[in-house]
Amino acid sequence: MHSVENTTYDELKVGASARVTRVVSATEVEALALVSGDIDTFHLDASVSGERAAITAKAAGAEAIVSGLLCRRLPGPGTTVLEQQLKFHGVIAAGDELTAQVTVRERLVGHRALFDCEVRRGDEVLVSGQSLVQVPTSRIRYSSIATPEMILRRNDAFAKLLRRCEPLPPVRCAIVHPCDRDSLLGPLEAARRGLIIPVLVGPEARIRAVAQAEGADLAGCEIVSTEHSHAAAFRAVELARAGAVDALMKGSLHTDELMAAVVPSATGLRTARRISHVFVLDVPAYPRPLLVTDAAINIQPSLKDKLDIAQNAIDLARILGIELPKVAILSAIETVTADIPSTLDAAALCKMAERGQITGGLLDGPLAFDNAISVEAARAKNIESAVAGQADILLVPDLVSGNMVAKQLQYLAGADSAGIVLGTRVPIILTSRADNVRTRLASAAVMVLVAHARRTSVTA
Repeated sequence: MHSVENTTYDELKVGASARVTRVVSATEVEALALVSGDIDTFHLDASVSGERAAITAKAAGAEAIVSGLLCRRLPGPGTTVLEQQLKFHGVIAAGDELTAQVTVRERLVGHRALFDCEVRRGDEVLVSGQSLVQVPTSRIRYSSIATPEMILRRNDAFAKLLRRCEPLPPVRCAIVHPCDRDSLLGPLEAARRGLIIPVLVGPEARIRAVAQAEGADLAGCEIVSTEHSHAAAFRAVELARAGAVDALMKGSLHTDELMAAVVPSATGLRTARRISHVFVLDVPAYPRPLLVTDAAINIQPSLKDKLDIAQNAIDLARILGIELPKVAILSAIETVTADIPSTLDAAALCKMAERGQITGGLLDGPLAFDNAISVEAARAKNIESAVAGQADILLVPDLVSGNMVAKQLQYLAGADSAGIVLGTRVPIILTSRADNVRTRLASAAVMVLVAHARRTSVTA
């Protein structure tokens, strides 16, 4: 971050030049590739090409390097690039040290100027040509200019989930009290995508009023009218118990109100398993989907509860296509100590897995968050584990810590989030008022895969 001042047209002299030397990062190579359209896997994935990830030095890639120098250095802030005629002679790869230079060739009428432009890697010329720019006529000075940091999404897990649902028939899903914009339009979009057949459960007049206000078409949608949200929750559970619907989706009512209808043993949707919730997160900087459990239902789970929470998450991960899920049991440290009960639970869960009480996954813990998801952090602490640094599932100590982990990944790391309740007769989607359409569709996709997996296991 530094002060920047431009050169005005009256100050600009023929022969004046500006130069910058910098090392290109992998993120920049990927960003240039996305802008230029050169997204061939051979260029971007070093494991495929056997060489450094590279982008052909053409189009948006080279233009961005030259334009950045013109607009930030000479003439600087206030400059408009009008035209570029560049020739491209090589590739730009992550790790390259590049030197870009622009030189004033000619001052033109209308406060314009022609620049000679060049980008080199050592003695090799990668880019050469000319740029025509509109030069600012007044002084512009910034006390500081910061280059924004970018995070590129390397693993679009939700798109993969949606593609896996394409050959599957839609699932009948009760939408519980869809009485605001998002809780109604989200399910309708899921229905349009062929994921669900929505059964709208709630006050019919309010549902139709929301649809009319939003211009939504309810033609073909079944509406089960109830007096209020409390009644909607219990009616939706009755439909699930009767087999009239295969899933539930929370609408514009509080989670506690819906779960109050779900948890009673005699009238709800309990099974022999402990009910738990799993966040399915698509974290841009993480190379695989990341499941966090339980961050929504069990406040202070016991060891017995955590056994079911772990098994629920493992079963879900396998349904989502993770053959052998790696479960990191989180605590504040990596060693077992009686002073921190969550480390004792972690050790016990690992032993339970060894004895076959938890099946289908690899468990390790206690692990701190950093060495659960970072190979480098695990290596620095000399942790040898098949789970450390590459976890698929984070089993958190309690709801408070789990909710913090999930929300921090969403709001600080740019993660998209889907969520589902397991351990019930039918899968239940717990939406949030902050959920966007992508999140609601992803949650519906997870639910569809779970519902079909259960149907297959019953008929097998």
